[in-house]
Amino acid sequence: MTEKLSILGSTGSIGTQSLDVAEKMGYQICALTANENVEELEKQIRKYKPEKAALVNEKAAKELKERVKDTGTKVLCGLSGVCECAAQTDADTVLNSVVGMAGLEPTLYAIKAKKKIALANKETLVAGGSLVTKTAAEYGVDILPVDSEHSAIFQCLQGMNKRDELKSIILTASGGPFFGKTAADLKDVTLEQALNHPNWSMGAKITVDSASMMNKGLELIEAVWLFGVSPDKVDIVVHRESVVHSLIEYVDNSVIAQLGVPDMRIPIQYALTYPNRFESPVKKLSLSDYATLTFYKPDYDTFQCINICRKAIEKGGLYPAIANSANEQANLLFRQGRIGFLQIAELVGAAVENGQSKENYSLDDVLEADKAARAFVLDEYRR
Repeated sequence: MTEKLSILGSTGSIGTQSLDVAEKMGYQICALTANENVEELEKQIRKYKPEKAALVNEKAAKELKERVKDTGTKVLCGLSGVCECAAQTDADTVLNSVVGMAGLEPTLYAIKAKKKIALANKETLVAGGSLVTKTAAEYGVDILPVDSEHSAIFQCLQGMNKRDELKSIILTASGGPFFGKTAADLKDVTLEQALNHPNWSMGAKITVDSASMMNKGLELIEAVWLFGVSPDKVDIVVHRESVVHSLIEYVDNSVIAQLGVPDMRIPIQYALTYPNRFESPVKKLSLSDYATLTFYKPDYDTFQCINICRKAIEKGGLYPAIANSANEQANLLFRQGRIGFLQIAELVGAAVENGQSKENYSLDDVLEADKAARAFVLDEYRR
């Protein structure tokens, strides 16, 4: 029986690699969504012939609808269109690679439609961790990680007999383009410098998050929800080569790691085929080619976003959502050239300090916290 897959965020880096994996595995594509990339989504529609497609941008969706009217694909628009693609097809699995908070609602729609979730949108769990995990448990839906670090942890945990054997989770971080730099060095860095990632090819927002190490802070929060551990059990180590994707430590101090070349198609394929493994198009890892693998303690004084995220998840409630949304707004301001690089952490930290939270929250509460955090950052920027 052919596996059926919908991909949210199909024109981005993870989305296009997911289509590559799905094609090689012989999967049927049911739905595809993107933000506003008409040209790329048209190509994908003509190649994979999905039942539905959606663009968030209304003008772009109208253009796409006209361009593919000779196909059998129904074109939708807006967030509601993405949510329909997530829930209303016969897909077995929904792979969510949407960037940012925009991925939360489609994930919830897919869960309520009882689709298996392959999650590359970390903000889903960062912003709505309690809500998402409770909903998934209620509907009996599995959430399988696509992020390389969380996939590595997930794979390492397969051999664990009892949960109380786990001592800690160790997330690896590449350190981004500014590894070894001090705060003084980073005062006047440019967007071009921030986008020069040493190992991974990603979208602009995620690459800037990697440069500020906010990405690792968000992954810390995501790990807490994915694996049901307390924040103090999640450690971070900088590993420049991005070969060791993450590790777990047992109570007897033995450590298990998952290794592979830095290629996202490995974790994508494992999320889609779990619990089975198949041949992969990815290059074989040769440790002798690397010769040396290095590990360093993160510079928490310079890259303060990690500390801010740890504080947010320790405080709980809506604070992780506040941190995430404040970062999305500050990251955008930096990419627009309106603030300096170091101001990202300053604005996110201030938003968490001044945010309002509640312990038991609804989707509406998350969305309100999102708006408030973004407004706070913009107000602080304008001062």
